[in-house]
Amino acid sequence: MERTGMVGLAAQAGHPVYDVIGVGFGPSNLALAIAAGERGKAAPRALFLERQARFGWHRGMLIEDATMQVSFLKDLVTLRNPASEFSFLTYLHQNGRLIDFINHKTLFPLRIEFHDYLEWAASKVSDVVRYDREVQAVRPVRTDGVIDAFDVTSAGQNGTSVDRTRNLVLGVGLKPHLPAGISRSDRVWHNQELLTRVRELDGRTPGRFVVVGAGQSAAEVTAFLHETFPQSEVCAVFSRFGYSPADDSPFANRVFDPEAVDEFYSAPEDVKRMVLDYHGNTNYSVVDAELIEDLYGRLYRERVLGAERLRTFNVSRVVDVVDTDEDAAVTIESLSTGQKTQLSADVVVYCTGYRPADPVALLGEMGELCRRDQDGRVKIGRDYRVQTTGELQAGIYLQGGGTEHSHGLASSLLSNTAIRAGEIVDSIAAAAARSTGDIADVEEPSAVPDFAGSH
Repeated sequence: MERTGMVGLAAQAGHPVYDVIGVGFGPSNLALAIAAGERGKAAPRALFLERQARFGWHRGMLIEDATMQVSFLKDLVTLRNPASEFSFLTYLHQNGRLIDFINHKTLFPLRIEFHDYLEWAASKVSDVVRYDREVQAVRPVRTDGVIDAFDVTSAGQNGTSVDRTRNLVLGVGLKPHLPAGISRSDRVWHNQELLTRVRELDGRTPGRFVVVGAGQSAAEVTAFLHETFPQSEVCAVFSRFGYSPADDSPFANRVFDPEAVDEFYSAPEDVKRMVLDYHGNTNYSVVDAELIEDLYGRLYRERVLGAERLRTFNVSRVVDVVDTDEDAAVTIESLSTGQKTQLSADVVVYCTGYRPADPVALLGEMGELCRRDQDGRVKIGRDYRVQTTGELQAGIYLQGGGTEHSHGLASSLLSNTAIRAGEIVDSIAAAAARSTGDIADVEEPSAVPDFAGSH
């Protein structure tokens, strides 16, 4: 669909000035693209740059029987616009499964099905996305001494391009985390790449897997490997006595409500820390109760049969992994006794989560114009706009990573994606309405060497 953009949009010698460029195209910026398009004639002119060759979201963990931990009603649009044509229910209807899903009596679809829904939605806004584009630099565009636009340089197989925008939305997600001193290899994996790595085994059966971690992903990986490789031993290592159940009770789930973002944002810092501590068990290092029961059932059954392939090292940690051509030599230490156990493993899978990178690292020296709090964290407005000095007037918005300290536990999760996307689009529209200038006469973007694609 062709979008004309907001009032005052100017194009220069075939190079449009976008109202917003989104870096990354995961669920958050996908929801943003939809929210922008649903403004109709008032839709901002948008472009999204994604380094993957096609849409993909945690493909390495699309285990066949894994389900979502969030209700299908918290899809890309429903909480913002229940009548949207991009809803999960519309997807089901168009794919002939609406009645079947209703009969299934669940709020939690298969993860692989929800991913298919996201791909379906992404295909409907493909005109505003360029895939296979790695953003390399963001440079300032100045008018009368202030930065009121950015030139975004991206590169891919079709060459390098430079696109200009009044606003930038950074939705680059979180980075897989490994403990200090641990590097990925053919034997040492992060669960992010689980299915890809399993396929690369090409029929080979490892003798022993070691799975490190106590959260949902760790439990899912343990169950998957135990079932997929019936001749292999699977050793789960975690610092707790056992997997802890997630608190998904109705009252606790209020921490993910849209109204909770307002309460959290306006709360004093000590209250914010208290809330994060109190309700971390809704999301971090916790496992669905049904999966906990399943894994315990497997352990007990194997003990009865006298063939224990599934082993747990609880109240323990991995203190060393030596990756060799022959195996991965794993040292496990009991936290209660200090006793160390040596294991020879064919594969070690770290399910140690994700961490946010510096959310404004792409800005280079302009990052110094972003205000930070006493802990060095970027200051963010309620509308997810980064607070900057007066010199930097173009908008920078954060999606997900880097906003938990200001907006709460739901900031990097699907729960508030639809609402957050709408709030960011509203903020961009409001800023455009307040603006009285136009950047048509600023220096033109650099020439495009050999990029043939178009918005």
